[in-house]
Amino acid sequence: MKIILTQEVSGLGAPGDIVEVKNGYGRNYLLPQGFAISWTKGAEKQVTVIKRARSAREIRDLGHATEVKDQLEGLKVNLKVRAGDGGRLFGSVTPTEVVDAVKAAGGPVLDRRRLELPGHIKSTGSYPVRIKLHPEVSAKFDLHVVQG
Repeated sequence: MKIILTQEVSGLGAPGDIVEVKNGYGRNYLLPQGFAISWTKGAEKQVTVIKRARSAREIRDLGHATEVKDQLEGLKVNLKVRAGDGGRLFGSVTPTEVVDAVKAAGGPVLDRRRLELPGHIKSTGSYPVRIKLHPEVSAKFDLHVVQG
C-alpha cells in the first residue's frame, strides 16, 4: 500500500514522504490515526505543501540548532498548574504544555515530539527537560512547575 505521511513516524519517515507499507499497517493504524493519507495522483500534489510546512518548523542546520540551544539554555521556563495540598498535581504535565510554556517565556516554537521529559511530572518543583534539536545537538533547560 502506498501512502503519504502527514506526520513523523519513527522508523518510517517524515511528513511529506511517500512510502510503501503493508496493507494492514496502513489501513488499520496510519490512516485512522491521521499519520498518513492514501496515495493518489491528486494527493501527491499536496506533498509540496506538507514539505513546505515541515521546512518552516524544522531546524535548518547545525548552526541554527546551536542558536536555538543557546536561547533555550538561557531561558527561565515556569509552568503554572492546578495543584492540591502538598504540591500534587491534578493530572500530569504534558509535552504540549511544556512547549506552550517555552513559547510564553519568549523561547522558540518547538516540536513536542522531540521533547524528552524525565518521566511523568505529577508534582510541583524543578525538572530537567531535554529536547533533541538536531541529530548532533540537544538542549537542556529547567522547567519550574509552580502552583497557580
